[in-house]
Amino acid sequence: MKQIILLILIFANNTLAVEVDPFENYNRKVFSFNERVDSYLIKPVASFYNLVTPDFLDDGITNIFRNLNEPINIVNNTFQFKFSDSAISFLRFLTNTTFGIGGFIDVATHVGLEYCNEDFGQTLAVWGIESGPYIVLPFLGGRSIRDAISILPDNYLSITNSKIIQHDQTRYHLKSLEVIDIRSDLMDAEKLITGDKYIFLRDVYFQKRMNDIYENENENLDGFGSDF
Repeated sequence: MKQIILLILIFANNTLAVEVDPFENYNRKVFSFNERVDSYLIKPVASFYNLVTPDFLDDGITNIFRNLNEPINIVNNTFQFKFSDSAISFLRFLTNTTFGIGGFIDVATHVGLEYCNEDFGQTLAVWGIESGPYIVLPFLGGRSIRDAISILPDNYLSITNSKIIQHDQTRYHLKSLEVIDIRSDLMDAEKLITGDKYIFLRDVYFQKRMNDIYENENENLDGFGSDF
């Protein structure tokens, strides 16, 4: 009986993997490429950044980039009919830009305006679009097809990617710093990875996205009662 149960579990796991990751052979090749880029370039720079950057400065830089991405939250909250959260994101952007030295200090959180992290992938999910299979993109990492499509509109809304910053070199430097800052913040999380790194990151990704989306659906049900 135990052997039968084990075979059923193995079959179910393999079936699930085929459904969510039919491009696994291709994905693993791109994943290996991304790992080499990270090992030889991004991680060493991020490690040096951690070494020379005081905690208060690192936190401030993270806050600045979070603030610059608030337009993404404003628009996607609106598209998800979460008008109160959209207003909060707008007030956060206005407050931190004005009183937080361009977002370096997260004044908004201290006055009770909580961060509402949204993206177009979550918006598509709320609209009923299925996630689709897992795909690993060069440099950008793994995500569902739905979230891969969402990169374009989200990048268009991001101040660090938009033409609001007219000077190309400044925009490139800002984006590079953002990548380094994000990578440096993930150093400690690497210690949690066990087993096959590719499978671990893929499964964690889908679990996180499911949590984000289901949380959004619950908020939307509550939101209709409060907004209308």
